[in-house]
Amino acid sequence: MSGRTILITGGSGKFGRLLVRHFLSQDDTVIATARSTFTLSDMNSAHADHGARFIGVACDLSEDHAAAELAEVLARDGLHPDCLVNNARSLSYLKIQDDGRVSRENFAGEFLLDVIVPYELTMALAGQDGGRLRRVVNIGSQYGSVAANPEIYDNPAIQSPLHYGVAKAALAHLTRELAVRLAPAGIQVNCIAFGGVEGRVDMEFRQRYAKLCPLGRMLNESEVPGPVDMLLSDHFTAMTGHVLAVDGGWTIW
Repeated sequence: MSGRTILITGGSGKFGRLLVRHFLSQDDTVIATARSTFTLSDMNSAHADHGARFIGVACDLSEDHAAAELAEVLARDGLHPDCLVNNARSLSYLKIQDDGRVSRENFAGEFLLDVIVPYELTMALAGQDGGRLRRVVNIGSQYGSVAANPEIYDNPAIQSPLHYGVAKAALAHLTRELAVRLAPAGIQVNCIAFGGVEGRVDMEFRQRYAKLCPLGRMLNESEVPGPVDMLLSDHFTAMTGHVLAVDGGWTIW
């Protein structure tokens, strides 16, 4: 599928940056959201050489009606994504209280960005007059399928927050529900459950992780874009409602 127009939420985050760069290199048009105008300015500067194929949009999707308003703004500007990657995150929601528990505010915030926002944005684009949405990929996690193994963490409650996995599990089921409900409109909805990716952890953590993973290592950043590209391509038109494990085999043990 060439000449795609791909909307990527959370375009300034770790995964977002990898995906934006990849799809621009494939000659796609990329629309990427960022919460702040400061971050948006950095994104625009980084991708200035791609001209009109990169469109940065300042949008805080955690705000009421933000998804519907984003869809309206894009339509007004003549931008009709045929692909959507739901990737928005906020690390602030993963903070844990001093007693090791999750606050109601952070639990709700994580669920909002991981489940409610992907639902709202997918439905907003699917319901547009003249909309072209055909493929949706939700960015999930291995911890949406299995509980975190405390053996790899020095402080499991803080380093692997309980509500992260719970929200990712809900995202996996949202994928299935949307796949069924949007199939008559010709829209495929899939999810990728990524394993741990190198970058923010030290060597000791990587070694502990490697012992519990069949592949014997964490994923590297270069392995992130490929599975997303695959599910947004014309080669997988029969796949929908699937949660694709890209985790080095973590969830098979």
